[in-house]
Amino acid sequence: MAGTGPIDPCGKVPLHSAACGRAQKAAPGLASVEAGCRRTSDIDCGPCVGWPGPASGKGAQPIVRRTALVTGANRGIGLAIASGLVDAGLEVIIAARDPATAAEVARPMGAGHVQLDVRDPESISAAVQACGAVDVLVNNAGVMPGGPLLDNPTGFAESLAVMVAGPYLLIRALAPGMARRDYGRIVNVSSGWGSFAEGIGGPSGYGVAKAALNALTVAVAQELPATVLVNAMCPGWVRTRMGGSGAPRSPEQGADTAVWLSTLPQGGPSGGFFRDRRPISW
Repeated sequence: MAGTGPIDPCGKVPLHSAACGRAQKAAPGLASVEAGCRRTSDIDCGPCVGWPGPASGKGAQPIVRRTALVTGANRGIGLAIASGLVDAGLEVIIAARDPATAAEVARPMGAGHVQLDVRDPESISAAVQACGAVDVLVNNAGVMPGGPLLDNPTGFAESLAVMVAGPYLLIRALAPGMARRDYGRIVNVSSGWGSFAEGIGGPSGYGVAKAALNALTVAVAQELPATVLVNAMCPGWVRTRMGGSGAPRSPEQGADTAVWLSTLPQGGPSGGFFRDRRPISW
């Protein structure tokens, strides 16, 4: 890949690529990087900033490709989100507990990877330090312990650790940089089981944790500046290890709204809950 700058510790391509090849036919003065972007019309469409403009010389506007961190991205919906963001032109870091698995799935799509256990604050700190500046955070990692809520206190605690405390710590670590750079997208992968309107559902602490994640979404959106958009989404019932083979939706269908929210233009919605790119009730 053409570009300048060092390779970062978690395996990404150069941090400051020369320029995106998104619109070479329309603006042939742009330098390119491998597998540029499919978009051709937005001045700041989300994946990159600085286009249009000459790649070099007087008035040059170097293009910085946005970096996305996706948790639990080694399979299922998370992997589909990561793949969708790569296709959208972002530099993607796949985060997973098992670094070997993360590397295996990241390599074919040209993504970076980092070891991250969202239950462990020390693991979160190490991953944040390794990845550097992150423009898009997708809190996708999830668990679904079995049994009734009151019969499984361990599952309840694990649900809150993975789907509330972990996202909170990642947001707390990464949002200040987004605010300083005047750009950020935070997407919390939630569920209709976390909606009061649809009835808190699911086994053990799953629905309670997703409801808390929704509340975190609203609270963080109110606290951060308007340049950092924070939203939650429901992927629907998806054919994954968690959703089962009988689910009607593919991982790609489940991932679509998260990819859309991750690449919203400035002025897009914040503090909302979405399914199929449409607002739904909390």
